[in-house]
Amino acid sequence: MVARILTGKSIRGLINYNESKVILGTAIPILANRFGLDIEQLELRHKVARFEHLTKLNSRVKTNAVHIMLNFDPSEKLPIERLQTLAMEYMGGIGFAEQPFLVYRHEDANHPHIHIVTTNIKADSTRIDLHNIGKELSEKTRKDLEVKYNLVRAEGRGKEQQIISVKIDMAIYGEKQTKRSIYNVVTEVLKSYKFTSFSEYNAALKSFNIVADRGPEDSVMFAKKGLVYSVLDANGIRIGIPFKASSFAGNPILAKVEGKYKLNLEKRKAHAESLKGMIIKQLTNENGLTTRLLVDRLRKKGISLIYRRNSEGRIYGLTYVDHNTRSVFNGSDLGKQFSAKSVLEIMNRGDDHVLEHTSRNTKTRNNQFRETVVSDEDHKKSSTEGLLHFLLEKPNPDPESPSIRIRKRKKRKGLSKNRDI
Repeated sequence: MVARILTGKSIRGLINYNESKVILGTAIPILANRFGLDIEQLELRHKVARFEHLTKLNSRVKTNAVHIMLNFDPSEKLPIERLQTLAMEYMGGIGFAEQPFLVYRHEDANHPHIHIVTTNIKADSTRIDLHNIGKELSEKTRKDLEVKYNLVRAEGRGKEQQIISVKIDMAIYGEKQTKRSIYNVVTEVLKSYKFTSFSEYNAALKSFNIVADRGPEDSVMFAKKGLVYSVLDANGIRIGIPFKASSFAGNPILAKVEGKYKLNLEKRKAHAESLKGMIIKQLTNENGLTTRLLVDRLRKKGISLIYRRNSEGRIYGLTYVDHNTRSVFNGSDLGKQFSAKSVLEIMNRGDDHVLEHTSRNTKTRNNQFRETVVSDEDHKKSSTEGLLHFLLEKPNPDPESPSIRIRKRKKRKGLSKNRDI
């Protein structure tokens, strides 16, 4: 069993996250503790009001939202009754037995897991200290439950083996509620993809038919670091109305995106060599290598290849989105061999094995991802942990504003107010 605890400032955001999963059919509420009603009788307004009543008792405490995930081994088939018992005993073990909390069973991954939403503000307005709660209380409780209920132990099994993200659904306009489709893709890409620039972030989004737009560089929206998200059609053209970043639960605004760059720069380093090896294997010119053929070859290996084109349609850059490791690289970042110039030369020369294979192979998935064309505007870099981290934060004031400039009318001198009288 693996336990994760996240803390933050927006209990409403956490409830909305879990309830949206319920609406999509990928989660079900299974327990309500200290709500006065059974979980089946509770409406959304009851859930929000119960928590907000407590948080208002002590407005000085800013970190008042707690989100806990209990993840179990894929081999464990746990009935709802056992999950309810585990949730109750775990919460008691970390000192939250008397707190109201909601438990949801999620079904959006290949392993059983539950999400627990609660607050650390008690009925007497005091707070439960969250400092070192994971190390001092959660670890002991987790181990005790593993022994008591004969659960697969977390020790000796890598965290990534225990928690494996489900494949992201492609956003297709008209098939699902547009805003919800955008939300699902954006939150997962922000949570798990390793991008280091705005163009790389967009490359990952566009693999799932979503685009992030800052507006023209001379617009008010761009100056105020605004951001909107739209769905793309099969030809990569925006379709439907765009949605402001600030209108989504979790507030996936530009500042959130830019805050990932530095951390992701280190995280993705470990995956560069395996990606190079897979690309090299596909860069053979048997039967004539074309831009479309290379896209198809890489797609079968779980890699999206994005050709960046200028306004005249000329390819000036490549971006590789490795969905196996969820890492995004511009070709030049991988090395000169993987840049647009070198790859296009291979196609033009008709060489068979041009690049020396210097990388080890990596097991890949046979996912289906679409080719996307990225414009020159998307390629420019911006100046500057996952979905639940930003769901726990309070929304910022809406950073977007209309990109229409209002010109101030000049006052004409020398004209009398009563000139025509």
